[in-house]
Amino acid sequence: MTETAQAPVFAIQRVYLKDLSVELPHAPQIFLETQQPSVEIQMDVGSEQVADGIFEATVTITITTKVDEKVAFLIEAKQGGIFEIRNVPEEQMPLLVNVVCPNIVYPYLRSNVADTVQRTGFPPIHLAEINFEGLYQQRLQQLQAEQGESAAGRTGSAGGNGSGGSTH
Repeated sequence: MTETAQAPVFAIQRVYLKDLSVELPHAPQIFLETQQPSVEIQMDVGSEQVADGIFEATVTITITTKVDEKVAFLIEAKQGGIFEIRNVPEEQMPLLVNVVCPNIVYPYLRSNVADTVQRTGFPPIHLAEINFEGLYQQRLQQLQAEQGESAAGRTGSAGGNGSGGSTH
C-alpha cells in the first residue's frame, strides 16, 4: 500500500439539528410571574459508527427553567454531526468521538438553543463553553470506579452498561 492510502482521515460530512422540543406548559400565566426563574441544565454526549469509517457524534442538552415549582419552559435539543474517520489508531478513536467531534458540534447547539429560548419570549440563555476532554476524563474515572465497586462487591447492584449519561 502507498503512504497516502494509510494517511489518517478526519472530515466533517455534515452538522445538523437532530431533535428539538420546546414546552411552555404554564403559558401565558407564567409570563406574569415577577421572580427570577431557576435554570437546570443537563448535557450528554453520544456517538456511534453508522457505516465503515463514518461516525455520528451527538450532544444533547435539556434546559428546565422553573418559577417556584412551575415549569416556565423546557427545551430539549440534540445536535448531531457526521464525521469520516479512517486510518486513525484505535486507541485515539474514543478521544476523537467523545472530545473532538462534540467540540465541533456544540457551537451549533449553543446557537440553536439561544435562538429557541429567545423565541419563547423569555430572556436568552447563553450556554457556557464545555471542556469535553474534562467531561470525558471524568466519565472514564466514574466508569473505572463503578467497575472497581462491582468487582469488589458483586452484591448485585443494579448498575447498567449504558452510555453513562452525565448531568452537568
